[in-house]
Amino acid sequence: MTVTNIVQGIWTFSAVALVVLVLLHSPKGDGIGAIGGQAQLFSSTKSAENTLNRVTWALTAIFLGLTVVLSAGWLPK
Repeated sequence: MTVTNIVQGIWTFSAVALVVLVLLHSPKGDGIGAIGGQAQLFSSTKSAENTLNRVTWALTAIFLGLTVVLSAGWLPK
């Protein structure tokens, strides 16, 4: 398994996770609080939204960074 394959795997995982997280966002502000018992993991709905936003932004940065690295061909083949 090469470095390129590992980076591609991380890139694919971040893409799928990013799609799922974006779909969890609610346009009306309900967000993760609208999902049954999942909101009980957080102290409040607001902290759940903040956590969801931070994770989404982190995955966005990872995805975009790896996109640049993979498209530029900076990794050994």
